Amino acid sequence: MSSDPRIPAGWPALSFRDAQARLTAPGAPFEIATVPIRGVPTRIWKAAPPTLRDLYLIARAHGDRTFVVYRDERVTFTGFSRAATAFAQALVAAGIRKGDRVAIALRNLPEWPVCYYGALLAGAIATPLNAWWTGPELTYGLRHSGARVLIADGERFARIAPHLAECPALERIFTTRMEADPRATPLSEVTGPVAGWAALPERPLPDIALDPEDDATLFYTSGTTGRPKGAVGTHRAAATTVMAYPYSAARTCLRRGETPPRPDPSAPQRASLLVIPLFHVTGCHASLGSALYGGHRLVMMHRWDAREALDLIEAEGCTGAGGVPTIAWQLASAAREAGRTLPSLETVTYGGAPAAGDLVRALGEAFPNVTAATGWGMTETSATFTHHQGEDYLAHPDSCGPPLPVCEVRIVDLLGQDLAPGSVGELCVKGPNVVRGYWDDPEATAETLSEGWLRTGDLARADDEGFLTIVDRIKDMLIRGGENIYCCEVENALYAHPDVIDAVVLPVPHPTLGEEPGAIVALAEGARAGPEEIRAFAAGRLAAFKVPVRVVVWDGLLPRNPAGKVLRTSLRAVFADPPDQNGSASSTGR
Repeated sequence: MSSDPRIPAGWPALSFRDAQARLTAPGAPFEIATVPIRGVPTRIWKAAPPTLRDLYLIARAHGDRTFVVYRDERVTFTGFSRAATAFAQALVAAGIRKGDRVAIALRNLPEWPVCYYGALLAGAIATPLNAWWTGPELTYGLRHSGARVLIADGERFARIAPHLAECPALERIFTTRMEADPRATPLSEVTGPVAGWAALPERPLPDIALDPEDDATLFYTSGTTGRPKGAVGTHRAAATTVMAYPYSAARTCLRRGETPPRPDPSAPQRASLLVIPLFHVTGCHASLGSALYGGHRLVMMHRWDAREALDLIEAEGCTGAGGVPTIAWQLASAAREAGRTLPSLETVTYGGAPAAGDLVRALGEAFPNVTAATGWGMTETSATFTHHQGEDYLAHPDSCGPPLPVCEVRIVDLLGQDLAPGSVGELCVKGPNVVRGYWDDPEATAETLSEGWLRTGDLARADDEGFLTIVDRIKDMLIRGGENIYCCEVENALYAHPDVIDAVVLPVPHPTLGEEPGAIVALAEGARAGPEEIRAFAAGRLAAFKVPVRVVVWDGLLPRNPAGKVLRTSLRAVFADPPDQNGSASSTGR
């Protein structure tokens, strides 16, 4: 338990278990029921929208509130809902049937949620493709999913266009933000221009029966090695996520001895800076879904820039921001340098990659009034699975929080046997937000999912209250002469150095020990810490065998995929060469 001075005397006013029991009891706002999902008894939120169409109807009721801000464009909930319905009707008229795949290859734009929900309302499986992918990678997604329809912006269409002959299932292409092309239909022919969405006629929704366990989404995993797998999520899996943040906020209030506030439609609108891509489950389910559910405003950035983010937060009065931990580090660093505390900002939330416990300190120094929040999830859990904030986060800064009440956790050994609290083993999870399997890959589905339980591939431990700590990915753990080294532990020690804002630990080959830890770090702007200083700092926090034998100071931030995960494969070559003349540490990397 942390002794953080920011935790007030007398906290907690209510035990963790009592707070959860009060919030989930019969008749409570977060009441839980048990239903069979694919034959397995599974806990669900009784108040959660059963399908994403139900979530759309909730969003439509927010009316003339601003929903999306992008540069000088502003879209209301009414404008979004009418454009989405128009697109859904166009898909049905084009012959799209329930279960067909509709691929979306767009950067974060106002058109993204319109196309996503248009596909869902038509009964299709919405298939977001990674906007960072190359032409061949986008083609792989189209071919693998068998998408019949594609919506692309100009940049993505230019990458895909040379490969269209390789996508035999693709029948129709809609494009936006580009010059007309005879191979595609401008999306504006269906929805009109963005500025005119609110003036569209209100059309009836397609008459298509949707069940909570119908397939709704096909998200591609963001793995850093090998070809991505297509994780198939149901309507219930995606809709479950919208309850995570309201529940966590209510639990925080009870733990403080406060009464959770009731929803107040007349309260000032909350606004969040959206940085993480919508083609990732965190951006789509956790951010977009939560905004639709709560009537919040999403402020989209064309491209991440920490200083521009400060300006947008201030101009739009954003109450929330976040993304992956690297974004949070940069935001805190930029704010400190500029001396801007951003008074409107109330929460900074991050996930998608391990977060060092020291990030809580950095955020507290930059934003004295901000509550930091974090959680754990993956593509296969439809984003948020664990979550905590406030004093619970301060008390457990290395933890990603407890599982949501509808989610279950097991920590198992190599034989699949449950381990005692505090023991490290593979994390297995179960819940209504777990995907049903992988598209067209029964072998991978069978290897990963069994009787509702998902093998995550993460090494973790859980305490008596259920607070989960991710120790490492199984495949990333190092073994030095028979001793296990958890890379996350070493990375957290490096993050504690005031100059380090990004870090990754990788194996350095050794002729007798097998491998030793090496580190690649990125420094804050203007920092001058050298490799030996960083090694000495780590040596004061780690056992000698865990201290990196080589440290490389990287020029700029480390390469990461859109989910925030370090591209380890591309960095392994850094330690393929022998150390420089300084011996144990390399000086710079590129």
